Amino acid sequence: MHLRLISWFFIILNFMEYIGSQNASRGRRQRRMHPNVSQGCQGGCATCSDYNGCLSCKPRLFFVLERIGMKQIGVCLSSCPSGYYGTRYPDINKCTKCKADCDTCFNKNFCTKCKSGFYLHLGKCLDNCPEGLEANNHTMECVSIVHCEASEWSPWSPCMKKGKTCGFKRGTETRVREITQHPSAKGNLCPPTSETRKCTVQRKKCQKGERGKKGRERKRKKPNKEESKDAIPDNKGLEPSRETPEQRENKDKQQQKKRKVQDKQQKSSVDLFWGLKSP
Repeated sequence: MHLRLISWFFIILNFMEYIGSQNASRGRRQRRMHPNVSQGCQGGCATCSDYNGCLSCKPRLFFVLERIGMKQIGVCLSSCPSGYYGTRYPDINKCTKCKADCDTCFNKNFCTKCKSGFYLHLGKCLDNCPEGLEANNHTMECVSIVHCEASEWSPWSPCMKKGKTCGFKRGTETRVREITQHPSAKGNLCPPTSETRKCTVQRKKCQKGERGKKGRERKRKKPNKEESKDAIPDNKGLEPSRETPEQRENKDKQQQKKRKVQDKQQKSSVDLFWGLKSP
């Protein structure tokens, strides 16, 4: 009876030691992971914390820290947000922030879009574009300078004068070309698109249909010889209508002298008449 009790005592003691060792090992594993670590995480987290969010991510997802006020929370995403680039490591896929002047980037040394005030050139963000390039303020990139380009000259036009090709000996002819490439801000300006030069042709008489509107109006306005003679006023004996004050004063003096001479002549003729008549 005593032997049976002693055996049961050792069995219970060994069982209790086994239970204690299992609890101790479980506690050590939990302390190695993180206090308050949860295995039932959501949003792509493999492990998480109630205070810090995700601590590790599921395969293929990127781990990134998001700042909320003074606190940073771990988040697991399928791709890195704008301003970050992704790097894959054996134990974790991590999102790293781009450089300060870079808005989006492919990796640490290659920017794909710059922040305001910078121009993109070969993966770098620059304050000013290198020599030989110019800044495009629309795309915020350094681009090549574009010079103006024009097509070949057209053939010379027929020799003309006042819109006609007849009734003259000397006229002008013109040729034109088109602008095929407009210049950029620093590019060379475009050349003239038209040229005119003098030309000489053998005079030929215009046909009835070649006079044009101006010729018909000129012919309509031309007066007849008889009408022109009647229209010319006879200005003989008339003095000019416009006189200066000096001319007008001299004219008055001459008229006064003329009247005095006429008065003297009349008076002398009257005296002569009465002298002959008296006995």
